[in-house]
Amino acid sequence: MQMDFFRERNGLRRHMSYHLIDLVQQLGHPRLLVIGDVILDKYTWGNAERISQEAPVILLREDRQEVRLGGAANVANMLRGLEAEVTMVGVVGDDDDGRLLKSHLEAIDVDFSLLLTDPDRPTSRKERLIGRAQNRHPHQMLRVDRESRQPIDDAMADKLLAAIEQIIDQHQAILVSDYAKGVCTPDLLTGVIDLARARGIPVIVDPSNGDDYTKYRRATAITPNRLETQLATNHEIKTPDDAFTAGQELCKRLCLDHVFVTLDSDGIATVTADGTAELLPTRKRQVYDITGAGDMVLAMIGLGAAEGVSPTNLARLANVAGGLEVEQIGVVNISREEILNDILLGSRTTAAKFCTLEQLHRHVEARRRNGQRIVLTNGCFDVLHVGHVSYLEQAAQEGDCLVVAINSDESVRLLNKGPDRPVFAQNVRGQMLAALEAVDYVIVFEESTPHNIIERLKPDLLVKGGTYETDEIVGRELVGSYGGEVKVLGVVPGISSTEILKSIRGDAGVLSNDSSHDHPIRKAG
Repeated sequence: MQMDFFRERNGLRRHMSYHLIDLVQQLGHPRLLVIGDVILDKYTWGNAERISQEAPVILLREDRQEVRLGGAANVANMLRGLEAEVTMVGVVGDDDDGRLLKSHLEAIDVDFSLLLTDPDRPTSRKERLIGRAQNRHPHQMLRVDRESRQPIDDAMADKLLAAIEQIIDQHQAILVSDYAKGVCTPDLLTGVIDLARARGIPVIVDPSNGDDYTKYRRATAITPNRLETQLATNHEIKTPDDAFTAGQELCKRLCLDHVFVTLDSDGIATVTADGTAELLPTRKRQVYDITGAGDMVLAMIGLGAAEGVSPTNLARLANVAGGLEVEQIGVVNISREEILNDILLGSRTTAAKFCTLEQLHRHVEARRRNGQRIVLTNGCFDVLHVGHVSYLEQAAQEGDCLVVAINSDESVRLLNKGPDRPVFAQNVRGQMLAALEAVDYVIVFEESTPHNIIERLKPDLLVKGGTYETDEIVGRELVGSYGGEVKVLGVVPGISSTEILKSIRGDAGVLSNDSSHDHPIRKAG
């Protein structure tokens, strides 16, 4: 029973991996409208050398400065990294920070024609000091904020809403990034949500840290984190069930279609208006900086919503994107290629390495688009031994992805290996190979040759281990026809499946590849 459970769980995980790869590859380039509080992030990097002589404070020796887009502007930036088209809506001050922020949006080709200037308020700015101790890993030491938290006036809000109404039909989704700096007023958001509802355009909100969420009423979805959910519902969120209860309350109270409660290392709790709730766990990460993780989750969910992806799969993709973000220092764009690579990495469990040809083709194409070199080898691998392991390790070093195609049991018999071959059934042979770190994928083929697999996958390199000559390798003509390579790898002397079986039967002595000892071979008893 327990083994059946693990098989079922691994099979489900493998299926989801394939499905997510398909989703990422099928994403288009929709245009999204981002509304909210734009922020200019400034970073000062340096080495924390010693304690100042003037006061008991750390002395940071600066070595570089950096400016990045923050807040709603960072959501726009991350959407561009995900290959979406973006229109930015917000307010900046009539100051150097505002002009610098616009120049950065222009550099990444974001339409900021609706980023209006208010001379009576400053552009929001967050300045961070990042220090390294003895030139080791950097950490944030201090943050200094310059901002106004006063709501924009009615005239500015009306101007924004009128401008949004003129262009809303050009967009497939609307993201609201509310950092409580004054742009996301109740009247503005109510107007935007009404316009979007009338047109069937999804509105996804990353809410501010407060207890009044009424201004988000009738949005498609909100993405509060654990603390924000607690404040909004007055319920402590310790378990997934707590998040489900809070999410259901928010759906009902605010007339939302979905709620995505982000639970940091626990994943994302997805709740729908009909009461359905599900926890989408995330894999463990090395967390260096949570800055920008919420923006990344909003961007990924928004992009998927614009393309009609289901809420459950939105949460799965957001887990991957947000997890990649926390592995970075500061705010860093995450690309579709990185998301694909991470999904592929997560599929490297032993069970997940087994694929059908169609599934394997999707994985290989995803890797190839990321510039990876695909290596294929094939064989019976009936009695796995050091020779196999050695040449598979060599094969893995020839590229970025090693696919091992093994003959099915019937195919082994067709090769006339003997009446007692294969010794191990194909599922056992496959599991042994999949457990090797060098192997990325295992596929079983029924035919006497791997021609169908080669034709479908078009590997960059076909390899064989042993005493073959290149012109003896089956499939070499097919690989050469599309410009691929064929290569023979090394062999471990004195080791082969045939000799191993002879030794087991008592027909040979103990096998060794150590030629430095000239001793008689001892008979196996």
